[in-house]
Amino acid sequence: MNLSSRQDTSFTSPAFSCLSAGRYLTTKEQFHEFLEAKGQEKPSQDSEAVDPPEAKRIRLEDGQTEDGQAEEAAEPGEQLQAQKRARGQNKCRPHVKPTHYDKNKLCPSLVQESAAKCFYGDRCRFLHDVGHYLETKPADLGPSCVLFETFGRCPYGVTCRFAGAHLGPEGQNLVREGLVQAPPVRNGLDKALQQQLRKRKIHFKRAEQALCQLSRGPLPGPTPEATAEGAPGQDNCDSQLAPQEPDTVGPPSGPLRMCGPLTDEDVVRLRPCEKRRLDISGKLYLAPLTTVGPTAGWAACHALTCCGNLPFRRICKRFGADVTCGEMAMCTNLLQGQTSEWALLKRHPCEDIFGVQLEGAFPDTMTKCAELLNRTIEVDFVDINVGCPIDLVFKKGGGCALMNRLAKFQQIVRGMNQVLDVPLTVKLRTGVQERVNLAHRLLPDLRDWGAALVTLHGRSREQRYTKLADWQYIEQCVAAASPMPLFGNGDILSYEDANRALQTGVAGVMIARGALLKPWLFTEIKEQRHWDISSSERLDILRDFTHYGLEHWGSDTQGVEKTRRFLLEWLSFLCRYVPVGLLERLPQRINERPPYYLGRDYLETLMASQKAADWIRISEMLLGPVPPNFVFLPKHKANAYK
Repeated sequence: MNLSSRQDTSFTSPAFSCLSAGRYLTTKEQFHEFLEAKGQEKPSQDSEAVDPPEAKRIRLEDGQTEDGQAEEAAEPGEQLQAQKRARGQNKCRPHVKPTHYDKNKLCPSLVQESAAKCFYGDRCRFLHDVGHYLETKPADLGPSCVLFETFGRCPYGVTCRFAGAHLGPEGQNLVREGLVQAPPVRNGLDKALQQQLRKRKIHFKRAEQALCQLSRGPLPGPTPEATAEGAPGQDNCDSQLAPQEPDTVGPPSGPLRMCGPLTDEDVVRLRPCEKRRLDISGKLYLAPLTTVGPTAGWAACHALTCCGNLPFRRICKRFGADVTCGEMAMCTNLLQGQTSEWALLKRHPCEDIFGVQLEGAFPDTMTKCAELLNRTIEVDFVDINVGCPIDLVFKKGGGCALMNRLAKFQQIVRGMNQVLDVPLTVKLRTGVQERVNLAHRLLPDLRDWGAALVTLHGRSREQRYTKLADWQYIEQCVAAASPMPLFGNGDILSYEDANRALQTGVAGVMIARGALLKPWLFTEIKEQRHWDISSSERLDILRDFTHYGLEHWGSDTQGVEKTRRFLLEWLSFLCRYVPVGLLERLPQRINERPPYYLGRDYLETLMASQKAADWIRISEMLLGPVPPNFVFLPKHKANAYK
């Protein structure tokens, strides 16, 4: 595939051939000179001046000039470092928290405008002098507060970083007439439930009964439902399942407790055919985009994501996503009542078809977690993650490792299916090793174990995200899974890609990285067109994301900086998008990295930058200046350079 202005392909690659070289291609130096000049003047462009291919670049770094003359020999260690490409994760990213602001943090009783005095009194470590707090508070980041303009009241009061829009002359928090109640975000963690989880006072009799039956051997039929609460100490399976003798009457241990009207809910169990059906065939499914995010993974692998968060899902719902799923949550952290893990289960009212994804390696924790979620949150389905490739999950037996642990995998699926009243789905990869496919063997078993739907990512664990997804193998798996619906996933970045995927016979497509590069992809698929979206429209999308982020994470310093870091992580993917109007041929492929090019305006060029400092500049357009000593590194080393 040649460039329109030249037939010599010695300096081209598949990524280079997607742009019209005569008008937009440029060099790395000219690209950043243009951005540093803030778009005041365009440097002269030479259509011949394109970056050399990777092989030539490596030779130059080895100590040769373009004329072939040898330079001074470098040290062997420096040569190896120059040849080594940036790959993998930035596992030691600095966690910059605005501690300088926490030193003068206002007492929550004053922020919430509580009528009662502070519970801790003189022992409280927070400030109680509002005047002193306002003197030390950093300047506002903007003239208007999103929460105040949207709902008529900002719950963060004087701590809001846009407080000038809703503070009175004496520092009181103003309330606008015609107050609009904020839509409730469902699936939050109740404080009482959190205390019970931390003290291990929650009893899972239904899960324990299912596990006891599975330990004796998988039963084909459903098990009678056990009560959700019970007395501790009944660990013997036989004692739990044995019926009580009718003539045996034990002495009363205390006053008789009334538990409300008698219903048949505790004795009548839903049969599998009576479970709620999951009919999403033909719908667009936004993948649970799970990667270790900016506020997680510093000491352990939290599942707080960089991109699959609730504000991002709201953006995708606005552009036409039909089905959404929460980020991967680890079942052990949920059972411990960790607030950060339960935050991954939150559901916005606009998410009409919503599920949560669980990760775990053992039947007991997964089954108990499924019973817990079945009692406490509102979801339409629960998904099991059998596709996570990261080492921290794989080495503990979770994620892709379950594909090689069939006994545990079967117990997990059967146990969770017995305690759930909603459909159970599974997401998996083709296999663990690159040339050893396992999915076609597992799909009939998953159908028999009770899975309602399976999503297959067309890559193995060894491939991660390299090479192309194997849609021919997905087509083979459709027949193996029938009549259970199978969704396909991998390399969908245009409506043509989605159409080709549907021709394989899958029930629907799941979109992951394509939504990160362009969230309007759902609109393109539904309207069967390419959208040449302008830079101003893309900036409006980012502005809406920041508004949703401030609603979700808060408008105080902590909420603003959390929104900023999630925005920066998303920008590390958005910079790979090439506008439709600049392409020589359509569509753009997801595995192509574009060369340096100058956009049709300064903002479009800025959004194409792969430099983290330029992403920070975009965030300052939306969220104001960054704090002092602010540092940002993306999750993946190859996503940006300093």
